[in-house]
Amino acid sequence: MPLKVHPDIASLVPYVPGKPIEELERELGITRAIKLASNENPLGPSPKALAVLSEAARTLNRYPDGGAHRLRGALADRFKLTPDHVILGNGSDEIIGLLARAFLAPGDEAVMADQTFVIYKMEVTATHGVPIVVPLKEWRHDLPAMADAVTPRTRLLFVCNPNNPTGTMVSASEVDTMMARLPEQVIVVFDEAYYEYAHSRDFPDTLRLVKQNRNAIVLRTFSKVYGLAGLRIGYGMTTPEITGYLNRVRPPFNANSLAQRAALAALEDEEHVARSRAMNQAEMTTVLAGITALGLRPLPSEANFLYVDVGQDGRKVFEALLRESVIVRHIEGRMLRITIGLPEENGRFLQALKKVLNR
Repeated sequence: MPLKVHPDIASLVPYVPGKPIEELERELGITRAIKLASNENPLGPSPKALAVLSEAARTLNRYPDGGAHRLRGALADRFKLTPDHVILGNGSDEIIGLLARAFLAPGDEAVMADQTFVIYKMEVTATHGVPIVVPLKEWRHDLPAMADAVTPRTRLLFVCNPNNPTGTMVSASEVDTMMARLPEQVIVVFDEAYYEYAHSRDFPDTLRLVKQNRNAIVLRTFSKVYGLAGLRIGYGMTTPEITGYLNRVRPPFNANSLAQRAALAALEDEEHVARSRAMNQAEMTTVLAGITALGLRPLPSEANFLYVDVGQDGRKVFEALLRESVIVRHIEGRMLRITIGLPEENGRFLQALKKVLNR
């Protein structure tokens, strides 16, 4: 008897992660592969985070602190909130799923951009909500059009800022104008996974909305600048009312003990964050210049990656780069997303890209 699966679930396309470096090297017969595909911090985790892991490992027979009291308290202190404003997730991805489960009934709508983080659409569809997809305008979120798309059935509106995969951002004034137009039933989800890399003076202070008790949630993560992607730990900051509903559907012990301890230590290592930001800005300049010299025009980026139209079949360029031991991310059509790596990695990427484009 064939399986009976809800049409919404059957319609989903599984997320396809990149293969491990070791597997790609084995398959393609390459060596010394470099990975510039997943927007990870090439400097790795904070040394302070690494230092606590061996100690924390001694208590792995115990369940983690289900309320994550120390980490939530530290985040609350950092951002001048209360612990009741903070919720943790197994990566900020999990909090997106909690939002969909808590606030979407079948047929309810969630507004999002058409070229943005794919998990929004997956989670909304998986809870039998309706994704309302709004095209980007000049590679940026079109916030007026997104506000126009809101209906009485809209419950969530996602703004990825800086946006993944484009690296572009929306400004404080644009956010304020949009917020003034939205009805109270809409929770605005500001996904700021790359917040620490953003350097524009016009970047919005979305936490101000949370402190004003607006229906907004700010998602951030320890996976990017903090270098803890392998431990899967992210957080959301929102009103105590919203965290109360999210905690009703949050699995117990969803933030593991190693992740909690490492995140707490990493949060205190401001020197590592500053070093990571500085290297990213310096190397971004180098990579931009190298790509531009090849006749390409990358989009301006507020993150730790670049989105580039390579002027030909992006899949073929991606595969040719693989054979040169360089792993990037093919998004669609002619577009590649390239993470900013270490200086030597960026040099190898630029040499490989020149070689591939000149074939």
